[in-house]
Amino acid sequence: MLRSVVIAAIRSVVAVVAIVAVFASSGVADVAMAQPAPNTGAAHGAVTPRLEGDPPAGLVIDRSNVGEYSEFIGPSIQWAIERGMRIEVVDPLPIPLEPKRLVATEKYSAQARLSDDKLRVENYVAGLPFPLTDSNDPDAAVKLMFNYENRIVVDDLDVRNFDCDTGSLLSKGPMHVERHFLIGHFRRLYYVGRLYHEPIHSHETPDGVRYKEALFPLIEPFDLKGVGLTYNRFLDPLRQDDSWLYYPVLRRARRLSTAQRSEALFGQDTDIDSYGGYAGNIAWMDWRLLGRKRILGSMHSRHFPGKWGEPPADFVFDDTWEMRDVYVLEGRSRLPGYAYSKRVIYLDRHSFVIPYTELYDHAGELWKAWVNQWKIGREAFPGAKVAVYDYEQQFLPAVTMFDMQLDHATRCTIPSRSFPKEEGWYLNVGPDVGTNESNVGLSAIINSGR
Repeated sequence: MLRSVVIAAIRSVVAVVAIVAVFASSGVADVAMAQPAPNTGAAHGAVTPRLEGDPPAGLVIDRSNVGEYSEFIGPSIQWAIERGMRIEVVDPLPIPLEPKRLVATEKYSAQARLSDDKLRVENYVAGLPFPLTDSNDPDAAVKLMFNYENRIVVDDLDVRNFDCDTGSLLSKGPMHVERHFLIGHFRRLYYVGRLYHEPIHSHETPDGVRYKEALFPLIEPFDLKGVGLTYNRFLDPLRQDDSWLYYPVLRRARRLSTAQRSEALFGQDTDIDSYGGYAGNIAWMDWRLLGRKRILGSMHSRHFPGKWGEPPADFVFDDTWEMRDVYVLEGRSRLPGYAYSKRVIYLDRHSFVIPYTELYDHAGELWKAWVNQWKIGREAFPGAKVAVYDYEQQFLPAVTMFDMQLDHATRCTIPSRSFPKEEGWYLNVGPDVGTNESNVGLSAIINSGR
């Protein structure tokens, strides 16, 4: 027994040393990993190396030259460029893990393991559970998705005063806006993987909650004023989300099925499962690693909040794009009645965030895309007072989801330009000034809608 304990301890030490080595590896080592047959996960925070033939910094890709660079963009981005979108290429920059997430990954990842049914991570505490994922591992796809899921964990999140336009896309002229939405808050409170505020790591959760979130109230349009949604995600992967939609006009709350998370609500294009690139339960998809690719993504944007392109490309943001090494993952839902046949997710290898996701209909045709505009930095904008951090944080100044079959789009500016001093992104600010249990439940939504 003593011998087995010693061996286990040695293995843990070796694993931690390996993680530190990978996370601290130089750009030269990362170039080697960028070749076709990788053995382990990408170096933490490394700069995506420039290779011969990459689009150079300073290049502008538009409909006149998109064919020359199509290998560096997904089919949805090429579709958008052919509709008038422009991509300004800049040099890539690193996207490091926050220091506390890095420490937690080094400390706890050696004990994490994928359950036998591939639906959950066992012995998880905090950080990335599988930082050394081998691309040849038959379970690589689901492990990478669990890395993504735990990369975006926050203690608490409050995104305030953002707006969205939804409407038809015209071949000439601006997007025809059909409805304008203004939303007060999107809040999320995590019960596991916590790093910044007490209780650290795990919040007491008798009902087995992973996180609770709420989107409310809708301020515009007038006919939806006071509407709100709330969702609870559970630790048990077999337990469906507890999701409710509240209509103040009817004075009733309607429960949503899990499959309805893939449906667009209120005449716009976005679905709950697509938030951020993917917000569904990892266990509800069959995952497959399609391979690796070098693509352009908008990861260090200049504008906050987002700035839309010139018509007819004003359905997507106008900002800088850079080369990124990504895993290309396919997810097929296990839920009957799910709107999409599959999702193709481009997952950044160095940061585990998603530049964009493409969605397909049940005939196998490309249907929609969710595109993120990332801003990585220590503050939302110069002069911010609250959304200021002592480590590089991730902000989303804008997102867009466009329907390539219906020529329709929903674009969101986070926060709205109607609130010029709004910092918009309040992450890990603590329960006293941020998100707590009292404002992520159905009762809070009902009270706000009165």
